Amino acid sequence: IFTISSVLQEGVWALFLWPCLLIVSTPLDCREDPGSLNRCSSISQEKLLDRVIHHAELIYRVSEELCALFEEMFIPFPLRLQSNQAAYGCITKALPLPSSKSEIQQISDKWLLQSVLMLVQSWIGPLVYLQVTLDSYDHAPDMLLNKTKWVSEKLISLEQGVVVLIKKMLDEGLITTAYSDQGVLQNYVQPEMLESVLKDYTLLSCFKKDAHKMETFLKLLKCRQTDKYNCA
Repeated sequence: IFTISSVLQEGVWALFLWPCLLIVSTPLDCREDPGSLNRCSSISQEKLLDRVIHHAELIYRVSEELCALFEEMFIPFPLRLQSNQAAYGCITKALPLPSSKSEIQQISDKWLLQSVLMLVQSWIGPLVYLQVTLDSYDHAPDMLLNKTKWVSEKLISLEQGVVVLIKKMLDEGLITTAYSDQGVLQNYVQPEMLESVLKDYTLLSCFKKDAHKMETFLKLLKCRQTDKYNCA
């Protein structure tokens, strides 16, 4: 239920959060057009890694804003801690990813890149689902819908960039993962409204957590390229 206060709060959020979507960022368009070379094939490995990192940084920043905005609009304060405690049920929990600082330091560059790719590909479907469910909310602010769509599109660009980066750095063909998000999407049965809101909030919280992992893994990879022995 929206009040005058919540509408005013939405306006305040709009003033502070919307500029992030207007940040001028270097395009990361690595699609393959029929009959043409891959658009990122002519970019040096170093510049491509920088662009991928920049994309990951923006995705994480906007994921933080999405969570904060969703909280402000839909989640009563007592329920925020409850939802955060449910983060153990994130959809990517079963992925074979490093879970501690020591594990992250020990894995190879190849596994760093593959871990990022698994995370990115795992979230493409759920973010499409989230766009659909947010459209069904009464009085959902346009900024929430626009930011979700923006992140979803940037995630696809990030996937394309990481795939090309893997090909460049590891001299391998296009890599896919065995993980599929189809099973995840099939489990999304529309529950009651409050349960649906909490489920969407948990989804956003998990995505923010994983977006931070993507950024961290890529920055560690960059550090290894420049200062291999001092990346702790």
